[in-house]
Amino acid sequence: MPKTVQELLDALTVEEKASLTSGADFWTTKAIERLGISSVMLTDGPHGLRKQAGAADHLGINDSVPATCFPPAVALGSTFDAELAERMGQAIGTEAAIEDVAVVLGPGINIKRSPLCGRNFEYVSEDPIVAGHIGAALVRGIESVGVGTSLKHFAANNQETDRMRVSADIDPRPLHEIYLRAFEHIVTETQPWTVMCSYNRINGVYASQDPWLLTDTLRTAWGFEGLVVSDWGAVSDRVAALAAGLDLEMPYSGGAADAAVVAAVADGSLSSEALDLAVTRIVQLVAKAAQRPAVAGPLDVDAHHALAREVAGRSIVLLKNDGLLPLAPDTSVAVIGEFARSPRFQGGGSSHINPTRVDSVLDALVAVCGDRARFAPGFAFDGSDGETLRSEAVELAAQQDVVVLCVGLPDADESEGFDRTHINLPVGQLELIDAVRKANPNVVVVLSNGSVVALPFRDHIPAIAETWLLGQAGGSATVDVLTGAVNPSGRLTETIPLRLEDTASYGNFPGAVGHVRYGEGIHVGYRWYDNRGFDVAYPFGHGLSYTEFSYGRASVNTDANGDLIVTVPLTNTGDRDGREVVQVYTALDNSVVERAPRELKAFASVAVAAGQSREATITVRRKDLAYWDVRADAFVVEGGEYRLEVGASSRDIRSTTTIAVTGDELHLPLTMESSFGEVLAHPVAGPVVQASLETLAGAGGGLLTDEAMSALLGSFPIGRLINFPGVDIEAGQIEALIKMANSTA
Repeated sequence: MPKTVQELLDALTVEEKASLTSGADFWTTKAIERLGISSVMLTDGPHGLRKQAGAADHLGINDSVPATCFPPAVALGSTFDAELAERMGQAIGTEAAIEDVAVVLGPGINIKRSPLCGRNFEYVSEDPIVAGHIGAALVRGIESVGVGTSLKHFAANNQETDRMRVSADIDPRPLHEIYLRAFEHIVTETQPWTVMCSYNRINGVYASQDPWLLTDTLRTAWGFEGLVVSDWGAVSDRVAALAAGLDLEMPYSGGAADAAVVAAVADGSLSSEALDLAVTRIVQLVAKAAQRPAVAGPLDVDAHHALAREVAGRSIVLLKNDGLLPLAPDTSVAVIGEFARSPRFQGGGSSHINPTRVDSVLDALVAVCGDRARFAPGFAFDGSDGETLRSEAVELAAQQDVVVLCVGLPDADESEGFDRTHINLPVGQLELIDAVRKANPNVVVVLSNGSVVALPFRDHIPAIAETWLLGQAGGSATVDVLTGAVNPSGRLTETIPLRLEDTASYGNFPGAVGHVRYGEGIHVGYRWYDNRGFDVAYPFGHGLSYTEFSYGRASVNTDANGDLIVTVPLTNTGDRDGREVVQVYTALDNSVVERAPRELKAFASVAVAAGQSREATITVRRKDLAYWDVRADAFVVEGGEYRLEVGASSRDIRSTTTIAVTGDELHLPLTMESSFGEVLAHPVAGPVVQASLETLAGAGGGLLTDEAMSALLGSFPIGRLINFPGVDIEAGQIEALIKMANSTA
């Protein structure tokens, strides 16, 4: 048997090599038994394992093996806790290893550009820093037990409408600063086994066939060493995809594409080196899978359910509380809403887990309250019997001390495969909320949804808990928070707007005729609302606790790497232990580029005992201060006095400090199209031009002293300046000066 990859390549036929670049079936790679190349399994599982037990299908119609359904990314992100995410990843990896799965297809870290995206439940945040850190933690956790991950969906997969073909048309700055930044962080920090390319096109080119994306950016710029796999069915032209840097097409697509690869190598339209490179990465993946340590079963169902409950409890965001929560002992509770009995705990589509068990809010409340908890469905998911169910619920509400009203979005309203058209709760549920609160004002609204919903009732309800989709233990975790067994510490990773019309992508989502224009640029999520000064229902980073935290004066220093080390004293002034998510935002006034009023750059979930104080230390990486400079086609840290705002949300800043940051040296080559101002600012050419102009008489001599003329000429291409009357500078002089300046840069 061949012992090295090169020996394997030499022993494989072109036909065998081509066959290895596509799946054997829906979930496994091909084997070449004569050479000892095994088949490995890749399967869904961003928030739990979905290994199908029977005939495979992509949308979860057929049963999968029982597995722990952990909270999806929409909830996990709200913990703002990378350590917790890593522990959840370890558990997912363990379950995958027990089932002999080599690669878990996740995490999904695409940016929540619009609340309408049907797959937002599977993504972490509207902010790339949060998505990057939580995603990296999941990768570390899963891969720590020898199971690979597949970072997805690379890239700009921010909608489900026409997702197989739509072109995400994005300018360079938002593409790099918003939509690629989390991917870069995870790749450079964790080196995941695989990256999954998305279905869509980016600026007209399919992600699966884009050499700029898969080779120039992912591999050359970021140093990715693993395998690139397609999303299932994402490849339009396998030959072009292989040339671009895609290694493995999934699933099996018939023999025609394999034959096309063989023919392309034969006629020279695909280099044999490109095919060998893809095969090398596939063989390396197989070797990694073979080396993973054995994990003994059976699954510890109880331990993993307990972890799912812990994560779920930490994910819940208490949006509002006028003193109604936590529920007082001996309170009688009207439990209203079909979601309390029939929980929606995960999203629809390819990540649909077959849970080992499911907790409901109703069962958990009955376990705590006994016969003090009584139930009425209030509504049916299909909308039937609305008036009758509502009347029964109102009657029950009037009889009890407190109402726990469970509402949200049913499965039919959001899923992989389609986008929402509005952000409203079903009309029947809104009518139920209004009727119940009139019968009993002591209402706790518990929301179940995969992305934000409008909250027109927020001013009339004393307590609102955003529980997202919490996984199989979500019912018990919700009651843990309602009763105070868990002090809520979740924070919003996406802004809750007042209206859909206020959102950044409104009018530019989901596009038309195969294109969607990302016209909002870098102003995504809270950046948009803060930049426009829009009121919101609840801001990014918001979340309440059953205790209070006071912030001391923040301070900042620079370490040897140029990173900013921010410290702030934090005191729990209440009588309950709790957690505060300390958020660090940065701002740079008078920047050379457009910026949002503030941008999140670092965060930490900090536990503080009741009545105690501790110093929170948070690192802002220098590289995260950088903006994408379209002239240099690179990230650049701009020098200046940075303002660091430390707080509890993007609109709840508790302490501010500043620090001077030395910028990166940026030497852009001068051309005849360089502006007069750019030439004057150049360290070599500037003094020479200035000296030359100062010696001129007449019109030329007044260029530097006349403020209006100086401002006018600041953006004037210097190559055109020489044609103006009275400017005594020849083209040859400018060309020589430019050549000299560029040669010394």
